[in-house]
Amino acid sequence: MARRLLLVDDDDAIREIARISLERVGGWDVVAAGSGEAAVEIVAAGGAFDLVVLDVMMPGIDGPTTLARLRGLLSPTVPVIFLTAKLQAADRARLLGLGAVGVVAKPFDPMALPAEIDGILAV
Repeated sequence: MARRLLLVDDDDAIREIARISLERVGGWDVVAAGSGEAAVEIVAAGGAFDLVVLDVMMPGIDGPTTLARLRGLLSPTVPVIFLTAKLQAADRARLLGLGAVGVVAKPFDPMALPAEIDGILAV
């Protein structure tokens, strides 16, 4: 059975490239959401996931706020990885401090993304 991943990013092109990469190269079953609000609705409706990959900067509710809302709906063992174009050491530390298990920089290499995520999850 494929591992199930919730991918949340407001950029259609990034979301589609990541989805294809994670499905075809990584073997994930990907459910994509275009906003934090949509992600919360998907999980609240009973969506169960093995991983959440979450963009940091989104209109409406941002990634950290989305994570806070998802925490009450997801199993506490579900890891979260942030995607961000802003990756200074302080930003990484702040995101990890929110409970994320890792941070992936954008732009990412679509062929390397699944291995990068697997590497984060192996820690």
